[in-house]
Amino acid sequence: MTTVSEDALEVEVRIAARPSTVFSLLDNADGMAQWFGSSVEMDAKPGGRLRVDINGRDIAKGEIVEMVPPEWIVFTFGWESEGHAVPPGSSTVEITLSADGDSTIVRLRHSGLPVDQAASHKDGWDHYLPRLLELAEGRDPGNDPWAEGDM
Repeated sequence: MTTVSEDALEVEVRIAARPSTVFSLLDNADGMAQWFGSSVEMDAKPGGRLRVDINGRDIAKGEIVEMVPPEWIVFTFGWESEGHAVPPGSSTVEITLSADGDSTIVRLRHSGLPVDQAASHKDGWDHYLPRLLELAEGRDPGNDPWAEGDM
């Protein structure tokens, strides 16, 4: 389920895996790179940098704001390309994990986006969270067509 309001977009997905399993794919570069982009650089601590190379052309950059394993991670987010409407650090992504039996409810809230950028970022999270779901549930999400430039 995805909702977009004037100040944020929110995505929720239920993953048949424990929060610790899901969090292990969020708090380190190797885990994150399996579902998000072609490569990830991450210093997984508050104040640490985050850089996600989607396809060699589209590169997101931000900073880890807060981490509480295995409950949530918050990071700033924006695009390296000069003149982009969402520059590095200008928006915030909060990912909250809540146990639901043997499953996890993942709630992603992306705030601080210009109104005209919400739809494209919604499309991005709608593309990447199912890849996280596949991986956390023990399946191979396959090659990411966006990492190969098919965006």
